[in-house]
Amino acid sequence: MSMLKMIHTLRRSQRARRGMTLIEIIVVITIISLLMAAVGVAAIGQLNGAKVDVARNDLRSIENALDVYYAKKGNYPDTGTGLRALVESKVLKTAPVDPWSHEYVYMLEGGKPVIITYGADGTPGGSDLDTDLSTKDAVVKK
Repeated sequence: MSMLKMIHTLRRSQRARRGMTLIEIIVVITIISLLMAAVGVAAIGQLNGAKVDVARNDLRSIENALDVYYAKKGNYPDTGTGLRALVESKVLKTAPVDPWSHEYVYMLEGGKPVIITYGADGTPGGSDLDTDLSTKDAVVKK
């Protein structure tokens, strides 16, 4: 093999060992970023759905705590005292708050307790994450 051919072969093998070019690195980073964004969007959607599920479970748990209170006291707390009565009578350790950090609304309707969460916005009405959930809803009763 001639000296010129050996030098050319040596240079080619050195170029192959140098690694990726800047363009290749940018393409890889872009692909990874797009994948991470897609996973992030899906995860946020799951998180929001999980908060609604937690609120439904909380409503059921509060209903159960109210049943325990009723068994102890013979009546449900009045609307003015609300869910604080569950804490004062040691049925619950702390006053419950919904997954969006709003207090649950308690009222008596026809002698029956009703617990409501107004969703993410904390105000009556709304749709999607702002939908109101109540113990009167069939979706809560499972």
